[in-house]
Amino acid sequence: MSAPIAVVAGGSGFVGRAITTALREDGYTVRLIGRAGPDARWDDPASVRRAVDGADLLVNLAGKSVDCRYNDPNRDEILRSRVETTRALHDAVAAASRPPTVWLNASTATIYRYAIDRPQREQDGEYGTGFSVDVARAWEDEFFRGDLPATRRVALRMAIVLGDGPATGMLFRLARVGLGGPQYDGRWVPHRRYRGIGPHPTGDGRAPWHRSGGRQRFSWIHIDDVVGAVRLLRDTPGLDGPVNLASPGPRDNRTLMAMLRHTVRMPVGLPAPRWMLEPAMWALRTEPELVLKSRWVLPGRLTEAGYAFSHPHLDAALADVWRRMRE
Repeated sequence: MSAPIAVVAGGSGFVGRAITTALREDGYTVRLIGRAGPDARWDDPASVRRAVDGADLLVNLAGKSVDCRYNDPNRDEILRSRVETTRALHDAVAAASRPPTVWLNASTATIYRYAIDRPQREQDGEYGTGFSVDVARAWEDEFFRGDLPATRRVALRMAIVLGDGPATGMLFRLARVGLGGPQYDGRWVPHRRYRGIGPHPTGDGRAPWHRSGGRQRFSWIHIDDVVGAVRLLRDTPGLDGPVNLASPGPRDNRTLMAMLRHTVRMPVGLPAPRWMLEPAMWALRTEPELVLKSRWVLPGRLTEAGYAFSHPHLDAALADVWRRMRE
């Protein structure tokens, strides 16, 4: 009996590498789609169709990293790289003589509003407004477009993934250089980097701010649990639609930064009001939204499906990631 076939698109990032490794461990033959292949390239639609046809599982993680400044070229590429690659895969699945049984497509928990009053689950979560939300909504709209009767589709609304990736690295860097205190939102020079985008831009164009006092929520998931959730979703026929990939133990920003300081053994951490954080994030070539937006997301559907998290507690998850990064 031949091995099952999995297609992983955009698998060069740390999440993609972990999922590719896990699928190979599970006995899959893995076909990779990316800008340079090796099995199919985005600029060669025929190769994408060949890779998808006959596959048992399709996992799409393609998209420009959001670890950048949201200038106009980066904004446009963040949106384009998600929507157009998903469209190419949608067309390939629709044209396949034997389409994949399951298609798992990356999305983001940033689709939900700034939440400090209650958690956001799939069944009762409220969408936010502005750039990041518009990207997520356009991405999911393309993914769920039309009818693909032979293929079950699941949107992976991932919280910040803890592992050997850019978001975790930036947080550890802040803690190690003594900037591991809580981050306080506040007024700043007006800008339009977070204005809406896409076919239906939302928001008023202004960058939002909130007096959260360092109590903004931090939702996260360990890379091991991303892999575990992918396996559960692959093997559970009744699960489709949006699924939150987030730990059941979100914490607030003050607690996150204290745990980071403890993990890297840095006894002090300067608090960072927005007037300090904005120049620091400019120097790091990223956006303060990462630590200032209150993401309070819970894994409603994963919990209902009986998923047991390997890393449900933030302090232990950070210690595990820090140990792996130093090995």
